[in-house]
Amino acid sequence: MVLLDNVRSALNVGSAFRTSDAFLIESIALCGITATPPHREILKTAIGATAAVDWQHFETTLEAVESYQAAGYQVWAVEQAANSTPLQNIAFESDQKLVLVFGNEVKGVDQAVMNVVDGAIEIPQFGTKHSFNISVSMGIVLWQVVQQVRPTLFE
Repeated sequence: MVLLDNVRSALNVGSAFRTSDAFLIESIALCGITATPPHREILKTAIGATAAVDWQHFETTLEAVESYQAAGYQVWAVEQAANSTPLQNIAFESDQKLVLVFGNEVKGVDQAVMNVVDGAIEIPQFGTKHSFNISVSMGIVLWQVVQQVRPTLFE
C-alpha cells in the first residue's frame, strides 16, 4: 500500500496512481492536502489508473498511519532520516502487509509521522542534489520492495 503525506502537486498524485497500478499496489491513502480524484491534473498523469487502484482520503497522515498499524501493517517512510535503512539493504518478507509513506515535495514526511513509523527507507544518492521527485522515488522504491513482497509476479 502507498500513502501520500500532504503531496501538493496533483500531477504527482496522478503519477502515484499510474506507478501503483504498474506494480499492482492494492490502494493509495491520500492524506491531508493531497488532491483526490476526479481532479483534472490527477487524471492527466494517471491515464486511467484511478479506475484501477483503490484509494481513500484521511484528514491527517497520522490518523492513516495509526489506522494501518492497528490493522497489522508495518508502516515505513521513504525519507532521509537518522537510522534510516538504505534501500538496497531492505529485506521484507513475502506477502508482508506494508504501507510505504511518501512525503510532501518540499518538507518530506511530517516529523509527527516519522515519530511513529516502523522504519525509514533511504534511497542512496550520489550527486549534488539529494532529492528525487516523488514519482521517481516511488518507481525506485516500489520496484525494489515489490520484488520482495510479491515474488510470484516475477515467475
